[in-house]
Amino acid sequence: MRTVLVTGPGGAGRTTVAAATALAAAARGRRTLLVSSDAVPGLPAGNGDAPTEAAEGLHHARVDSADHFRGELVALQDRASGVLDLLGARRLDGEELTELPGSAQLALLHTLHRAAGGDWSEDRYDVLVVDLPPLADALALLALPEQLRRYLRRLLPRERQAARALRPMLAQLAGVPMPAQWLYEAAARKDAELAAVEALIGDAATTVRLVAEPGPAAEDALRTARTGLALYGLRVDGLVANRVLPRHSSDPWFADLAARQEKCLAGWQETGTPVSEAAHLGRDPRTLDDLALLDRIPAPDDRAPGRADDPWWTEDARDGSDGVLVWCLPLPGAVKEDLRLVRRGDELLLTAGPFHRVVRLESALRRCTVSGAALTDGVLRVRFTPDPALWPRTP
Repeated sequence: MRTVLVTGPGGAGRTTVAAATALAAAARGRRTLLVSSDAVPGLPAGNGDAPTEAAEGLHHARVDSADHFRGELVALQDRASGVLDLLGARRLDGEELTELPGSAQLALLHTLHRAAGGDWSEDRYDVLVVDLPPLADALALLALPEQLRRYLRRLLPRERQAARALRPMLAQLAGVPMPAQWLYEAAARKDAELAAVEALIGDAATTVRLVAEPGPAAEDALRTARTGLALYGLRVDGLVANRVLPRHSSDPWFADLAARQEKCLAGWQETGTPVSEAAHLGRDPRTLDDLALLDRIPAPDDRAPGRADDPWWTEDARDGSDGVLVWCLPLPGAVKEDLRLVRRGDELLLTAGPFHRVVRLESALRRCTVSGAALTDGVLRVRFTPDPALWPRTP
């Protein structure tokens, strides 16, 4: 399944572009699913339980974060009923629950699971288009499955489940219901769900489509985003310049604005990212016909841009240092002063500006020590020197 994740600075029109992208894919005869948290002009809202047909070949699923939060908390109370009853707790009814901060992100991840590996995947969509939150929140969301799975592995290690046979005995001795069983089962279900979403995000057929209105503010946001996208291993298939003004206007004021946009567009073209333009309609799109007017927004290619399986690579030291390996991480837009690198056991903790990622080292690198790092031409090169105590000695 070809997946396109659409995001951009707040107010750039990412929902409109996501809908136009989905329409373009459906027009090419490809069964398409559009997932969004916001209302899409001209498309039925749906009920959140299943995708709703919006046009020929196009289905729309709107994320209902409040309903998802209530359902998850009520289900959690049911699974922990023994402990709650023992404590004399009064259960919360779904009608009195108000969603908490962060629930929208979890609801969107749950919807992506349903589309990628859950009950909706049986419909076998050819294209999945996802309307993500604004750029900074979107990057945090896309990094969340990997981070949450790491937390689950640390807090609830699988090897501890080997003691499951002793829990009934411990419960009888202590006279207290043991919550570990349902806790591990819940963690296993969540881990499987997050694994499916992580696989979808990291799939070779998944790309990010950026949306921005040409201007100085967008340039700063996109420059920062390039670093975060590279750090998380995400690929960009294009940049949609939205609300582009006519270039030849008799009004001096509009002509000046158009000239500024054109200058910005010229700079975007030089970055090497494919740029397409969506004309300013003079109003906000309200119908499917309005979305169809944005016909210059390209449909997703049948295949994502070619890439290696791993966006990072390892090479021998260029200075000829014997045995030294160099791990190369492309970080376009990164600034040396904003980089931080920490080795902790078998993991490398990377910080680039506001972005943070923990990467598990390859087997060979785990037996090395970090001997240096440098940022050159947008690529972070980390030098690893074999640890004599961990590498077998040759006679």
